[in-house]
Amino acid sequence: MHFVEIIIEYLPIFMFLTMGVLLFIGYPVGFILGGVAITYGFIGYLFGVFKLAEFFNFVPRMWGFSAENLILVAIPSFVFMGTMMERSGIANDLLKTTQILLRKVPGGLAMSVTVMGTVLAAMTGIIGASVTMMTALALPPMIKQKYSHALATGVIAASGTLGILIPPSIMLIIMADIMQVSVGNLFMGALIPGLTLALMYLIFIFIWASVDPKVAPSIKEGEMTYERGRLPMMVLKAFLPPVALIALIKGSILLGWATPSEAGAVGAFGATMLAIIGNKFSFPMLRSVMHSSGLTISMVFMIILSATCFAYVFRSLGGDYIVEELIEKAGLGSWGLLFLLMGMTFLLGFFLDWVEITLIILPIFAPLVVLLDFGDHVTQLTGLDGRKETMVWFLVLMAINLQTSFLTPPFGFALFYLKGVAPPEVATLSIYKGVIPFVIIQLIGLSLVIYQPEMGLWLPRLI
Repeated sequence: MHFVEIIIEYLPIFMFLTMGVLLFIGYPVGFILGGVAITYGFIGYLFGVFKLAEFFNFVPRMWGFSAENLILVAIPSFVFMGTMMERSGIANDLLKTTQILLRKVPGGLAMSVTVMGTVLAAMTGIIGASVTMMTALALPPMIKQKYSHALATGVIAASGTLGILIPPSIMLIIMADIMQVSVGNLFMGALIPGLTLALMYLIFIFIWASVDPKVAPSIKEGEMTYERGRLPMMVLKAFLPPVALIALIKGSILLGWATPSEAGAVGAFGATMLAIIGNKFSFPMLRSVMHSSGLTISMVFMIILSATCFAYVFRSLGGDYIVEELIEKAGLGSWGLLFLLMGMTFLLGFFLDWVEITLIILPIFAPLVVLLDFGDHVTQLTGLDGRKETMVWFLVLMAINLQTSFLTPPFGFALFYLKGVAPPEVATLSIYKGVIPFVIIQLIGLSLVIYQPEMGLWLPRLI
């Protein structure tokens, strides 16, 4: 009898471990979360701690938390916008023009890729599209220029993943929904840290290329031909469309003219108009964009629906109480819990994607995160407003941390995207070496926002 009681008590732990094992095996995430939820629901029924009638709660929870959720309406719009921007050819003009402007700067081509990645991040927020597009466009010229393979691939992978942090980001929308935080506040909170990371990338590239010119040879005079008189027009043509779209999306949110969901619809319309103006639009392309967007949206919502069922069963079996008890017994205060979550998130990033980490870790730790109190270090406000600011700061830290999950081997998805498009002579080891400095920079950026919370809270306070 004592053995049965132990099993019942630690059933949520077994549930969590089962999910982890299946994730490492490589089964689709959506099916894992849903399958584990149903399996352990029946196991709980056999032990008398879960009622069969509770399975009927899956449908209203999925409907209320996902299908009927107005916050998640923004996801299809931003996915469509990002896919449309990928097919419109704006990135090619942007890279070429930036390369001309930075041709005399050490590491100018790598810095051009960083600028392009930052602009794409602010327009799309879709990592797979950004990394594959930048690899196809920028890696061949960098190899031709005799760039170090490590530097070239590291720059592309790091700048391509800025879209997970710089709004509009699908991850930020999902995190805001889980933790009941304003999407607009979280968008604004992540903007300065995201741009700071991009600036740190540029500084690092400049220093590395200045110290060791062999890793980033300068473009020789005459290798890049252009009409000097047409340079201002080239700059205007390359930067005006993306800047206008970014201003349209972020400006409408910041000024309170539109909610993030409405801004997503505006962005989708704006991206389509840019494709039409640039003579890139066609009905076959529209059909391709819709097909690709549909696949991405279906994948995201399948995981969200499955994660909703998983979280319900986990909590119904007493998972929340076990987590709270473990934290209390460990004697961790707010700072201890923060560093535990940051460390756990970073380590999980070596093996899991941001979707799994976000939808598994945040719901489990949500009741504890709400109680975090860092005093005057984070906010001068008290009560509910102070907690909201603390939550925005915490989620910005999580977003910066989760960006590393795309770069950390062996399962960094950006590395897979890059390797799949890169020429055969680019070795996997070179890619791994290239991302290490940028992961360190991201951790430095994370430390900066922990040390100086105003980086993530200044803009949200303006809204």
